[in-house]
Amino acid sequence: MIKFDAHYLKESVQDRDIERIVPALYKAHEDLHGRKGKGAEFTGWLDLPSRISDSFIKELGQLAAEVQDQSDYLVSIGIGGSYLGIRASLEFLGGISKLPVYYAGHNMSSDQLHHLLQTIQDKRVTVVVISKSGTTTEPALAFRVVKKMLEAKYGAEELKKRIICVTDEKKGALRAIAQKNGFRTFTIPDDVGGRFSVLTPVGLVPLALAGVDIFSVMEGARKAQSEYAAPDLDNNACYRYAALRNILYGKGKKIEVLSSFYPNLFYVAEWWKQLFGESEGKGHKGIFPASLILSTDLHSMGQWMQDGERTVFETFIAVERPQQDAAIPADPQDLDGFNYVAGKGLDFINKKAYEATAAAHFEGGVPNMTITVCKADAVHLGHLYYFFEKACGISGYVLGVNPFDQPGVEAYKKKMFALLKRG
Repeated sequence: MIKFDAHYLKESVQDRDIERIVPALYKAHEDLHGRKGKGAEFTGWLDLPSRISDSFIKELGQLAAEVQDQSDYLVSIGIGGSYLGIRASLEFLGGISKLPVYYAGHNMSSDQLHHLLQTIQDKRVTVVVISKSGTTTEPALAFRVVKKMLEAKYGAEELKKRIICVTDEKKGALRAIAQKNGFRTFTIPDDVGGRFSVLTPVGLVPLALAGVDIFSVMEGARKAQSEYAAPDLDNNACYRYAALRNILYGKGKKIEVLSSFYPNLFYVAEWWKQLFGESEGKGHKGIFPASLILSTDLHSMGQWMQDGERTVFETFIAVERPQQDAAIPADPQDLDGFNYVAGKGLDFINKKAYEATAAAHFEGGVPNMTITVCKADAVHLGHLYYFFEKACGISGYVLGVNPFDQPGVEAYKKKMFALLKRG
């Protein structure tokens, strides 16, 4: 379902480099699967695909039919792991859903929230608010504003059908709000952190309501859980990726650029940046995650990638079979000189641009590898999510950090609350 090619690493990574890292890789595997490494209490994502029951997915399907029947729009309120995976999924699958989705609570832009309120004020709306604590500033404030508008628009009983909360099972402000108002709730597992939560109700609830085939998403994730279970570098692409990026980091490649020639992977890359950045950026260590969408960014960042400081390596994500293709027509006048590609599909040309870029960047001193998703569908999306989650857990342990906490995230919050004079 996912192919992995490290051809353009051959001069940067030697066999002896692989041999040296194998013991650390096995240790990381034992710590992760034995639940004895740092942050082990947040490794519930590891076997999550096999624990999500088909009956739960069926329940979400029934709820989705009700919501779609009574709504024109779905508003998803959340930030970080409660936002990026949802948007990444919908964008990857083409942005077309049975219920259009708007997002709130991922920033504090008053203009953006005002525009959302103007858009939905005369429409039938269902809101999914996602927060384990209910006190994260951005989604909490957005929910206050949206909830007030809906209270004026609907009565208390109707509001119970219009607001769905995904939160902690027993505690927290959002749980208290839901209980007081009778809102329907779904539980965020205690043993899964936010950036690993896309395959929990955090992602599955809004995606199901929007019309995504979450049976297929989980099918792909379950296949990945089985495929990447053994620490075998010859047959486990996920572990090879984790090992190679750590080897490159040890050789001074401090920046990883996730590049794709498929724009529908833009928000997958945003999700990936949070996953690896928040997991590995600890103790003044960690690869800096960046991303590019090509060929667009070849006309802005291409010069830096080709000739800039050589502290970077690149991971391409390719799609073997996109959802659609477009044939290039012949033109009798041929004034632009492109009749030589007439009759070929645009994706064929796109892939040649990728091949040329990978070769040119390699020759320019940027080692690169490629992850190829066989098809842009829900099954492969679920597989890709698990691939990166597993690689992130292994890679963090090899690096020597706790990949499941985020102490640095609290620094700006403390200063902001002090400036706001929070009691």
